[in-house]
Amino acid sequence: MARYKFTALDSKGKEVHGEIDADNQSAAVARIRERQYFPTKVEELAAGGAAPAKKAAAKGAGLKMEIKLPKFLQGGVKAKQLTTFTRQMSTLVNAGLPLMRALRVLQRQEKNVALRDAVTQMAESIESGSTFAEALAAHPKIFDRLFVNMVKAGEIGGVLDVVLARLAEFQEKAEKIRGKVKSAMTYPIVVLVMALSILTFLMTYIVPKFADIFGDLMGGKGMPMITQFVMSASDTMVHRFPVVAVSIAVLVVLIKVLAKTGAGRLLLDRFKLHAPVFGQLISKNSISRFTRTLGTLMSAGVPVLQALNIVKETVGNEVIARAVVTVHDAVKEGENMAPPIASSKVFPPMVVSMVEVGEETGALPDMLMKIADSYDDDVDNAVAAMTSIIEPLLIIFLALVVGTIVIALFMPLVSIIGGLSG
Repeated sequence: MARYKFTALDSKGKEVHGEIDADNQSAAVARIRERQYFPTKVEELAAGGAAPAKKAAAKGAGLKMEIKLPKFLQGGVKAKQLTTFTRQMSTLVNAGLPLMRALRVLQRQEKNVALRDAVTQMAESIESGSTFAEALAAHPKIFDRLFVNMVKAGEIGGVLDVVLARLAEFQEKAEKIRGKVKSAMTYPIVVLVMALSILTFLMTYIVPKFADIFGDLMGGKGMPMITQFVMSASDTMVHRFPVVAVSIAVLVVLIKVLAKTGAGRLLLDRFKLHAPVFGQLISKNSISRFTRTLGTLMSAGVPVLQALNIVKETVGNEVIARAVVTVHDAVKEGENMAPPIASSKVFPPMVVSMVEVGEETGALPDMLMKIADSYDDDVDNAVAAMTSIIEPLLIIFLALVVGTIVIALFMPLVSIIGGLSG
């Protein structure tokens, strides 16, 4: 009998760790399930329990947890590809195909190498006795906790086809929002790149030539303040470019390091929510994601505490994630969801009111989905408004910068021409 170390989720979605004795990995998985845990990782310990033994390679192993994709393939599945896979899976299961046959069909037609390998391994795991949710959990780089837990709820409730359809709809709506934002930002980004390219050309090639000309013709006379400023900026860009580049790189690294700490991530996310122009868009998108994810999970039958734990990890904003933790703790104590949502000061009164009505009528999942639909429309309108504002702002910015450089170069020329005329 061997000893296995495991990581699992309890009924509330909390991660637990432990060790268990079993004849093989399949038996270990079965014993973990008997404890009402959902295993996500099972490793055999070497003699003495010092380190994990070699990973089980037999086809009959209960969980293929330790079969990992090569590094260059891990996480190589785009959101659009996963959305297509989910929709196809939903269609096949809804059409009455057995789960294994549906996976084999998708395996044959899948072009993405990482996703095809994952589907192959999932089919093998299911053949060995694992559930579909456990097979999905073996590939956390591709299928997140939201996906796994919804499938688990669908399997338990016997409504896997319905859950897959809801998942596909959820992913399609998220992809639609991302696509609209990317499409709306394409033109402003192109204009900004062109503006920066023109500015760089002027400051590194044109202005230095005028600086030499002014030095020869003005004979040490003082130049206008705006000209001196432009000349100094040009000199910095030409002769101190490595210093500027290193300073920018250090600033970016510091921001990334700060974002990895709890306090830093909270500070940056709070700044995002209150940033000019973009703050409202980010806030509405985060609230839409929170309500849609929670509503989708609850409508699939996932327990509310477990659903809140999943939402906390997938909401994508530390400020809202901490508000979700407060809501989770309050619900755990037997309170309703609306009061802690209101006290968090993160969600608008409309969200609080609709959640309160949903709890009173017993239709909270549907109400959450309606909130998400409403905020998706607001995001669409915000993107359109932001685009209409950014375009003229960029044009004005480009005109001001180029105009400032032109004026700075012409003012000394006027002085020189006036001196020659005198």
